[in-house]
Amino acid sequence: MNRVYEETKFLMKKYGITANKKLGQNFLIDENVVTSIVEAANIAKDDLVIEIGPGLGTLTKELLQKAGKVIAIELDERMIRILNDRFFMEQHFEIINEDVLKVDLVELIKQNKEKFGLKKAKIVANLPYYITTPIIMKLLEEKLEIESITVMVQKEVADRLTQIPGGKNCGAITYTVYYYATSEEVLRVPKHSFIPEPEVESAVIHLKVRKEPSVKVEDEKKFFALIKVAFMQRRKTFLNAVSNSGIAISKERLEQILQELNIDIKIRGEALTMEQFASIEEKM
Repeated sequence: MNRVYEETKFLMKKYGITANKKLGQNFLIDENVVTSIVEAANIAKDDLVIEIGPGLGTLTKELLQKAGKVIAIELDERMIRILNDRFFMEQHFEIINEDVLKVDLVELIKQNKEKFGLKKAKIVANLPYYITTPIIMKLLEEKLEIESITVMVQKEVADRLTQIPGGKNCGAITYTVYYYATSEEVLRVPKHSFIPEPEVESAVIHLKVRKEPSVKVEDEKKFFALIKVAFMQRRKTFLNAVSNSGIAISKERLEQILQELNIDIKIRGEALTMEQFASIEEKM
């Protein structure tokens, strides 16, 4: 018998819950997947774990057995009642009823690590697929004091997040992730692992946050603006994409920079490496 499946069906019936499509809810019912997520996160008793979108608390239950403290950030008020009912006895559990994009995670992590004497902070989540990219970007760009991010995402997104820059599945976010973290796919997750079944396959990925960025850049804002422009107009050559973007550099000067760096002036942005983007930015 699948314990997680039976538990999920029981909770949905008890509380009259159906998945909210607007919030991208699909309840995980595969016990092996839950175990794999927790193992990949490598949680210890002196860890602070922030779980985003805990839903019915399937993953939360396992996290509470491993972590020093678990903070669940949940937007759906229906789930707050369930989480409170399930875990009210757990003194190392806290719920924040808010959109994670509006939460001051820097301060939240700092305060809890200091107050409870916790050494490391880790993010664990079964992310709503419609908002995966903004959440990942927030977690990385805010330069939080976190060691790792272990999340379930849409398989197609997982391919981009774990790709090496310059590879065939690259997107702008590939470069952002690689700049801030190393990444790996932990597990493929079939549709039948959820209620209701999503329309797409899923994957669990693990991001280990780097102590230093993968390349040194003079101006991070300009560096990421270059990458964004390159992928917004990926059918164009990098030279033409940047020249038409409004970034303050003439086409002639950019062509000169590419030649100085021995980069083909007809190259497309998606074929450039992190180091090449950094070298271009440095000369601009």
